[in-house]
Amino acid sequence: MSTIKSQPIKEAFIQSIREKQHDKQTALFSYVEKIDWMDSLQFYKCGRALYAGERFFWKDRDGEVEIVGLGNIYTVRNENKDQSRYTAAEKKWNDMIESAFIHNSFDAYGIGPVLFGGFSFDPEQRQEEEWSTFSSAFFYLPEYMLTIYEGECYVTTNVICPSDELEELIDKLEVKKDCLLSQVNIERSEEGTTLTSLEEKGREQWKQAVDQAVKQIRLDGDLKKVVLARKIVANFDQEIAHDQVLERLIEQQPDSFIFSLEVMESCFLGASPERLVRKRNEIALSTCLAGSIRRGQNDIEDAALGNELLNDQKNRIEHDYVVQMIKKEMERLCYTVNIPSVPGLMKVRDIQHLYTPVTGFTEENRSILQFVERLHPTPALGGLPNEKALPVIRQLEGMDRGFYAAPVGWMDYRKNGEFAVAIRSGLLSKQQAFLYAGCGIVADSEAESELAETRIKLRPMLRALGEIAHE
Repeated sequence: MSTIKSQPIKEAFIQSIREKQHDKQTALFSYVEKIDWMDSLQFYKCGRALYAGERFFWKDRDGEVEIVGLGNIYTVRNENKDQSRYTAAEKKWNDMIESAFIHNSFDAYGIGPVLFGGFSFDPEQRQEEEWSTFSSAFFYLPEYMLTIYEGECYVTTNVICPSDELEELIDKLEVKKDCLLSQVNIERSEEGTTLTSLEEKGREQWKQAVDQAVKQIRLDGDLKKVVLARKIVANFDQEIAHDQVLERLIEQQPDSFIFSLEVMESCFLGASPERLVRKRNEIALSTCLAGSIRRGQNDIEDAALGNELLNDQKNRIEHDYVVQMIKKEMERLCYTVNIPSVPGLMKVRDIQHLYTPVTGFTEENRSILQFVERLHPTPALGGLPNEKALPVIRQLEGMDRGFYAAPVGWMDYRKNGEFAVAIRSGLLSKQQAFLYAGCGIVADSEAESELAETRIKLRPMLRALGEIAHE
C-alpha cells in the first residue's frame, strides 16, 4: 500500500489549528489521502473484526462511486416527531462541519467527512421489533472510509477530539489504518447457511388488501394509486453472514445500487435499480421508475416484453404519475428541469421497468437533503396523492416497512451526495432475514397478478441469500 500525500497528517492539522487559533474544544478532524487501487469489498470484509455492526457499503449503479465506511464515531438520529427529521439531520451535520478541520486537496466526490444512512419510509408507522435499533433518521460518520471515484482510490480518516489530544490519537489511528490496509488481500472463508423455513403469513390478507385498495381508488376520484408492500421472513440454521450476502448482491446485480448498513447486530442491505436523487454541486439528477414486466428467456422475447411494457396503458399511466410528481418537486428546488418526452426501459436481472431521468440545475449550496425531503416518497413507493395514499397504506398493509422503500445513501460536507430508493432489499438479524416487495395498485389492478409481481421482486434478495426456490 502506498499513498500520495500533499502534506503529512500531523503537520496538516497542527498548521490548521494554529491558523484558526483553536480553543481546545472537541472538534472533527478529517484527512484525505490518495492510495493505490484497493478492492472495496475486501476493505469492507477486513473491517469486520474491529468494526462488526459499524460498517457500511455503497456502490452506485453507474460504476462511478464506491464508498466503504468502518467504525462509527458520530451518529445522527431523530426521534422528535415535532421537528422535520430532514431539517434536524442537516442541522446536526452542519453544526459538526462548521467547527471541523478538513484536509482535502483532491477534487473527487464522496471523500472527506461523509454521513451514511437513511430514513424510515413512514415515521408515523408503529416501529416493529426487527427495526428497534434504527430510528426515523439514522446516519453515522465512519472512522475510516475508502472511496473509489472514477477508478481512483482515497482514504479518509476521521477523529473527533480536543486539539491537545490530536497528536496521540493520530499516531494510534495511523497504526490501525496501516494494519487494515495491509490485510485487504487476505482471503477469509465463511460457512454457508441453510434455509430452515420461509414464512409468508398473511398472503391471502395481502390479496384482500389489494382488492380493498382498488375499491377505495374507484370510489375516491382524487386517489389515483396506492403502493402496497408485503413481507416474508426467511429463517436459517445459523447466523447469516452479512459479507457473503453483500458479495452475492455485487456479483448478481451489477447494474443496481448496492448498499449495506450495519446497525449493531442488524444489517439492512439490498440491490436497488432506483435512484431517488444525486446532487453534484449545481446538478441534481432524479429517476422516475414505475411500471414493470419480467425479463425474457432470450433476446427476442425480452425485446417483445419490453415493447409490450412501453405500450401498456396501465403501466404508462402509473409511470406518468411518478414523472409529474418528481417534475413538480424538482421545479420547486431548481431553476431549470429537463425531462425526456417519453420513457425508456431500465433492465436489471429479473425485471425491466419504464424509466425516465429528470435533470435539474440548482444552487450549489443547496443541501441534498432538501431534495430527499421533497421527493420521498415518490408515487412509485407511496401513491398519488401521498396525503391520501399513506393513510390507506397504514390501514391496509399491516406492517412496519422500516427502511424498505425509503431513502438510503450518503451526504458529504459540501452538501453533495446520493440516495437510492431502498427496494429489492432486506433486513438481516442474526438467523433471520426480513424481505420486502411491493406493487403499485391502480383502479384496474388484479390481486393475483400483483402477488406474482412481488414474487419477481423478491428474487434478488432470495438469490443473494442462496435461496431461489420459493412458492
